[in-house]
Amino acid sequence: MATDTTPPLTIGAYDLLAKIAEGGMGAVYKARSHHRGDIVAIKIIPAETAKNPVLLKRFEQEFRAASLLNHPNVVKAIEYCGTGATPFLVMEFVDGQSLGRRVENGGRMEEALALHILAQVCDGLHRAHKQGLVHRDVKPDNILVTNDGIAKLTDLGLVKDMDGELNLTRTGRGLGTPHFMAPEQFRNAKNADVRCDIYSLGATLYMMLTGVAPFAKTSPLDCWMRKSKNDLPPPQTLNPLVSDRVNWAMLRAMSAEPDNRPASCRELFEDLTGQPWQGWSAVVKVVEPPATDVLTPAGKGDLWYLVYRSREGQSLKVKGTTESIRQNVKAAMLGDSGAIVVCRTKHGPFVPLRSAPEFRDLVVSAASIDPNKGSGKFAASAGGDTARSLATVPQTGGPVKKRDPEADIATMEYRVKPAVTGPRLPMKATPKPRTVDYMPWLILMLAVTAAVVGILIFTR
Repeated sequence: MATDTTPPLTIGAYDLLAKIAEGGMGAVYKARSHHRGDIVAIKIIPAETAKNPVLLKRFEQEFRAASLLNHPNVVKAIEYCGTGATPFLVMEFVDGQSLGRRVENGGRMEEALALHILAQVCDGLHRAHKQGLVHRDVKPDNILVTNDGIAKLTDLGLVKDMDGELNLTRTGRGLGTPHFMAPEQFRNAKNADVRCDIYSLGATLYMMLTGVAPFAKTSPLDCWMRKSKNDLPPPQTLNPLVSDRVNWAMLRAMSAEPDNRPASCRELFEDLTGQPWQGWSAVVKVVEPPATDVLTPAGKGDLWYLVYRSREGQSLKVKGTTESIRQNVKAAMLGDSGAIVVCRTKHGPFVPLRSAPEFRDLVVSAASIDPNKGSGKFAASAGGDTARSLATVPQTGGPVKKRDPEADIATMEYRVKPAVTGPRLPMKATPKPRTVDYMPWLILMLAVTAAVVGILIFTR
């Protein structure tokens, strides 16, 4: 943390102790309250900037937006003073450093620690979205991490109220940070929605795990063009230690097409962890990620009931563990994965695989990263598109036969006989050739024969 050697100054009812940071909207100082004696952070905008009514209004908006949020993972706003030559904003003091500085100094992070931090940001941002606010500038520099591991989202100056009250952006103008903002936000930040923040969360995690900002060393125009084509190296190519699930989840979150991204912070969190959303409030005090996965639902047991339809139209109900079901879906042993439904209990309600975080990565495809293919299209999304299996094994299904539970692949247990016997799937017969299909050839042969006969007669 950089310190300022100039003598302490006073602004309002606060003594300025040291400069913490400086940015485009002004400087941030560590300060002490005259009345309470507590330590706070004060953002002061320069007198020249204060003359710009739009920037001044945006400064006030940051206070109003932060005042609406009361969450442990969002920096609290304490006071705002818009009068005088130097308006200032008083905020909660965070004893730590920005996530951007942390990555810059320490390089890429371990996956477990990165997810531990991002999960907290997801929790805070989810609250903002529930209250109708879109951040529009989520990036590592706007995430503060305390010395005991608590992540806090800050800098709400570009926040947009989805009801329009706080929105100061003109139509057709882009706002945000090019490397981290969604491609559609380049064109029109006024219409930015929750999915723009989802993109930025994915880009933030990308930098945390690779140590490199996505689309680094590119101009804003080139950055936008590459984003629009999904022209981005997968995280695993820069860090082989990134798991397959997290690699998939990041690419999905950073899809060029908004509809192909997770629809909420909750869904992104589920994509990354493969576990149902339970919020992060109960574990934000954990200093470092625990050795075991604290996100695993306790006391439920790892057992699923699954219903799938065979090629012959028979509806089969089976039960098995998460891993056994995943293995069978990957091996295409259960027919069309888009028709599979699962539930933790035998009697339902059953939901499609894409609705269960434990299996979503098997049926929802991440965006194409080949720039020659243009914007990557998903085979499915959690919004309800037709799903396809990512398995490369042909989906044979095959006729239904009685199986020995002990010998079944991946120890899947077949405890229930076919629940419903449906009609056999209609077999598509090979069409028989029709006479009319041969007519052009017959005419051609007759014409050639007539020509040959004519030539022979003429030569005689």
